[in-house]
Amino acid sequence: MKFAILSRNGKLYSTRRLVEAARLRGHSVRVLDPLRCYMRIGVDGFTMHYKGRPLAGYGAVIPRIGTSINRYGNAVLHQFELMGCHTPNPSAANMAARDKLRCHQLLAAKGIDMPVTVFGDNPDDTVDLLAMLGPPPHVIKLNEGTQGAGVMLTEKPSASRSVVEALRGLYANFLVQEFIAEAEGADLRCFVVGNEVVAAMRRQAPVGDFRANLHRGGEAEAVEVTAEQADVAVRAAQGLGLGVAGVDLVLSARGPLVLEVNASPGLEGIERSSGVDVAGRIIEFVAAAAASDRPAPSPRRRPKGHLTEA
Repeated sequence: MKFAILSRNGKLYSTRRLVEAARLRGHSVRVLDPLRCYMRIGVDGFTMHYKGRPLAGYGAVIPRIGTSINRYGNAVLHQFELMGCHTPNPSAANMAARDKLRCHQLLAAKGIDMPVTVFGDNPDDTVDLLAMLGPPPHVIKLNEGTQGAGVMLTEKPSASRSVVEALRGLYANFLVQEFIAEAEGADLRCFVVGNEVVAAMRRQAPVGDFRANLHRGGEAEAVEVTAEQADVAVRAAQGLGLGVAGVDLVLSARGPLVLEVNASPGLEGIERSSGVDVAGRIIEFVAAAAASDRPAPSPRRRPKGHLTEA
């Protein structure tokens, strides 16, 4: 099968591992910088070019789209979908996962528990907004932050109000959540592929911090998740329409809570801590799903692009 991997940097660990895993299994694969893909959209069909040549014939595309190019990258991914290419993480699902507020709304509507979250826009409502959440500590998160960046902990009502007011002054989009003290600075990263958690690691925040992200100095160790934890992680990924996802859980007194669903999770930390060939599991899952999705798209709903590459 012919794979495309949307990534701005083919030397990144995750991108390299996916390329290696695909070639090891007999597939052809090409890394495409989304910003070098450009599109023609018309009622007569959808086409896309890359560095002056047509792109087509791909059976599957795996997106590795960073925050900085989220909008354009997902437009490129959607164009691939419209041209009949299979993807484990559709553009709409990627967009929902990247938007923390929308992600929490969708998951809560499906009965998936998470830290209680509040969100508002008008400065006049700040005091009542925080009262809806309850007393501090509060966790304040930028809506599109990644790897623990833009996540703050406030321990007094005055501090919460000050941070909220400062972020509003910067026209930032953010949300405020309850702090799960009993987690003691640890979370679980569950790597979901299809209907199962293929690997998991426990991440512990460094002393003096509450963020367990590895990019923030957190330490990781492989763990076996319980059936309940795996069920929550899989339902969270599927609730957003993602076939591949990193689901972060925090263990609370009321059970596992979803902190975040990452549509483009890194492979380095999970592979090195667990010893699992996660890249291989992704390629096998995507190839099998693409093979079962072979019928040609309807010309009325999904007009064909070029079917052969020049």
